[in-house]
Amino acid sequence: MPRFFRRLAEGVFDIEDLKERTHELADFVAGAAQKYGFDPANVVAVGYSNGANIAAGLLLLRPETLRAAILFRAMVPLIPNHPPNLSKVSVLIAAGNRDPIARIEEVQRLATLLRNAGAKLTLHISNADHGLTGEDVDVAKKWLAGRTKGSANSQLL
Repeated sequence: MPRFFRRLAEGVFDIEDLKERTHELADFVAGAAQKYGFDPANVVAVGYSNGANIAAGLLLLRPETLRAAILFRAMVPLIPNHPPNLSKVSVLIAAGNRDPIARIEEVQRLATLLRNAGAKLTLHISNADHGLTGEDVDVAKKWLAGRTKGSANSQLL
């Protein structure tokens, strides 16, 4: 299955590959901002599962890349050597209480990690498994609308 970075087993990430791909993605966003003339300070990542994990990697390794992130069914991708400053970043984590992959304990670890880095964090836990639900989409739409009022130029990644 195509992924943003390699994994060694279910829920076990190749950390060096994850770091390399995270930096590549951050460089791509910066280059795209220059090429297409959008403000990189308005980029919002929306990711599901592996996409949420690399978006979380951006928050932890290259926090300047994102203004906000919506992480559906995310896990802790890595523990950074130095805690990032996420005081200007808003994050929504949408998790399922019956998720066998991104288990609720792992989601709580990620929420704590991001909160401790200063992120304005919203955690939504629904009665669901690993699959994306209509409830997740509705919660994300409302959350995003509340963060982008007065900022119609946000860029979704």
